[in-house]
Formats: sequence, structure tokens, C-alpha cells
Amino acid sequence: MRTSLAALAAAGLIALAGCTAAPQASPTPPSTATAPDPASSAGAAMLTQFGLQGLTAQQIVEKLDHDTAARPLPLRASVRPDHLLIGDGTTEMIMPLTGERPFYLSIAPYENKTHDCHYHSLATCQGELVTTPVHVEITDASGAVLVDEDTTTSTNGFVGFWLPSGATGTVTVTADGKSGTAVFSSVAATDATCLTTLRLR
Repeated sequence: MRTSLAALAAAGLIALAGCTAAPQASPTPPSTATAPDPASSAGAAMLTQFGLQGLTAQQIVEKLDHDTAARPLPLRASVRPDHLLIGDGTTEMIMPLTGERPFYLSIAPYENKTHDCHYHSLATCQGELVTTPVHVEITDASGAVLVDEDTTTSTNGFVGFWLPSGATGTVTVTADGKSGTAVFSSVAATDATCLTTLRLR
């Protein structure tokens, strides 16, 4: 399993606690120490505890975002532009997100109620529109269509997509005759992975 494990400092623990607001400044990477081999580390034991052993970071993101259990889930997991932070309150890990589309954007369209969010929390974020059929189109600044799909929001009210790094553009969601559009960016290390400002009208 291609993962990089690290013990996070106290700042990392706070970041994992729930949906996070936009960072005020470029974050300083947490102090880290390389963890033991995954096969024998506390990190591997933690993944096993939550049924995530043997999964890549991308697979963990998708599994947790589609988990039908009520929020909060009994772990901590925060999606960043290039990595996943995951922990249980004692052991924390950094798992890199790689591949042609390593940037995960989780979208919670809404009609009446939303919440502030910058880095998507797979364990705590809850959107308004649960298991709702939607059509999502994501287009980059050059006009290329990255996503054009009919799908359904998960029980957490979100629908997520893997996008290429270094892109900017728009997200349009349509549901039940209503639609809304918002911008996204996957350029900077501080770009949002949680889109909760897209209102359907």
C-alpha cells in the first residue's frame, strides 16, 4: 500500500476535529516523525480497527464519504488538496493523494441551510440534501468538461469527484428544476476541498 505515515503535532489534531474554515495564512506543515512500517505500526492497527486496511488514500476517501452511518463517524478524517489526514484521537496519519486526478472536491448543494467548510471532513460534515438525485457538471477555465454526470448525494448530503491538480473553473449542480453554480480551484496547497456555497434556486 503506497502510504506515508506520520505522527501529527497538536495542530494536526485540531485540524482533524471537524469541518474546517478557510486558513488565515499558508499553513506550516506539522512537525512529523516517520512512523514504523505500516505492517507493524499503530497506524496499521488503526486502519484495521475501522475496516480500512489495505486501502489506498483514494479508496478510503470514497469509502468514508459514501458511508451511510450517521455523522459523526467514530474517527477523524480530513481531505486536503494533496493528502488525507486520518486519525482516531491517538494515532494520526498522512496519506498522500496521487494519480492523474488526485484532488478530491466534495460538494454539498443546498436550498435553505448550509455550513462553513474549507477542508472536507469525511467523518463530521453533513449537508442538507440527503440521497437527492442531482446532475453535476464541472468545467475548467479553458472550457474543458471534467465531469458531466447524473448521480445522487450520499447520506451525508455530499457528492465527490476526483479532479486534476492545477485547475480552476466552475461547478454547476441541477436538481428538481433548480440549479446553482460555484467556482473551484485545485491550484494551491490551501485550496478548498469542501464546497458548501452552491445554492440551488
